[in-house]
Amino acid sequence: MKRVTGIGGIFFNANDPVALRAWYKQHLGIDVQAWGGTAFTWTDAAGHPTEGTTVWSIGAANGEHFAPSKSTFMVNYRVEDLTVLLQALRNEGCNVLEKTDDSEYGKFGWVMDPEGNKVELWQPPPGQ
Repeated sequence: MKRVTGIGGIFFNANDPVALRAWYKQHLGIDVQAWGGTAFTWTDAAGHPTEGTTVWSIGAANGEHFAPSKSTFMVNYRVEDLTVLLQALRNEGCNVLEKTDDSEYGKFGWVMDPEGNKVELWQPPPGQ
């Protein structure tokens, strides 16, 4: 079974997310949207769009999105079959969180790494 197939997103927290988003927009040219981040469209070597995006987002330091992790970041990894992978991780003794999410954006599940970082696993919807 193929496990991780790529990075779906990078999420991190900031004490002043509005100011930090503005800094990234001004100095690095990241097209930060009103929701707090952007979605980079994948391209091939010639620069033509291909299927897939990578999300980049800054949230508030006092947010609960990364709980129970105390880390200031979370990486979202693309996977082919979330259900099968979560079961394999449970069988291997990993700390898989019970909550999962299934929405128009795909299926999401979470596992804690040995350092206490929350890792998001994402099975994109068909065609992404």
